[in-house]
Amino acid sequence: MVIIRDLFLFDMRFRIGFIILICLFLLVGLSFCSPYEQTARRVVPRNRTPSSKHWLGTNSLGQDIFWQLTFAVRNSLLIGLISTAVSRIIAVMNGMVSGYLGGPVDRVLSTITDSFVVIPRLPLLILVSFVFRGGLNIITTALLLGFLDWAWPSKRYRAQILSLREREFTNTAVYCGMNTLKVIGKQHFPFLISYLLADLISGFLWALGMEITLSVLGLSNLTTPTIGTMIYWANYYQAMLLGTWWWLAPPVIASILAILSFYLLSVSISQFLDPRTRIQHLSIGG
Repeated sequence: MVIIRDLFLFDMRFRIGFIILICLFLLVGLSFCSPYEQTARRVVPRNRTPSSKHWLGTNSLGQDIFWQLTFAVRNSLLIGLISTAVSRIIAVMNGMVSGYLGGPVDRVLSTITDSFVVIPRLPLLILVSFVFRGGLNIITTALLLGFLDWAWPSKRYRAQILSLREREFTNTAVYCGMNTLKVIGKQHFPFLISYLLADLISGFLWALGMEITLSVLGLSNLTTPTIGTMIYWANYYQAMLLGTWWWLAPPVIASILAILSFYLLSVSISQFLDPRTRIQHLSIGG
């Protein structure tokens, strides 16, 4: 909480990103108060312009765009959250075990990690999504994204553990009778937290971008509202050609704001947690 307070007070980038993020979560909260089901269609008059009754207008599917946007933001953020949690849990566990144990274990885990690093993730995602087209829901999409995004972070965590393994406090812990799990969990993991905080946001950005990409290509479950599926249906019904710009603009703006928010937070937190730039970073921000 102290870090968040300091960053909010002294760093304009963090302040802007944090405010945008709060607004997005307000939309998520409003989704639970929606008078419509998220998959319901033909519940309001079609193609109505923004008004006091329908704040962002309605679309060709007979849906209120504002309430659809609340569902879309909620589902997209949920995909990003689950994907990031899965990928970083795998990355941290793999990197810490590989870096600390070394030897044959390190060689085997490093080989597996390098195999995932060289896999072209976007083509593979497109292939899998095409094979299971329409069969991927929010959970399975998030798990798939998370399973493909752990390799690079794992290599960074491994590099940190390789350095920590040679420190004096590690030898002291071993001599005191600590087993491997306690050394990794109590002695080494706290040093990874600063890297993990910034890396979580990077993973979230990647998952959000991939969800939008797959949905715009029509390779996700299009019945579930997300930012990407809103853009897909707006393009499918040629919203721009028909002049119903209010259908396409909200999800596009929401995606830009979400990406901008997490990018600003990531840059701000990364620089703040780096002791070489922290003082300069705060003085410039002030």
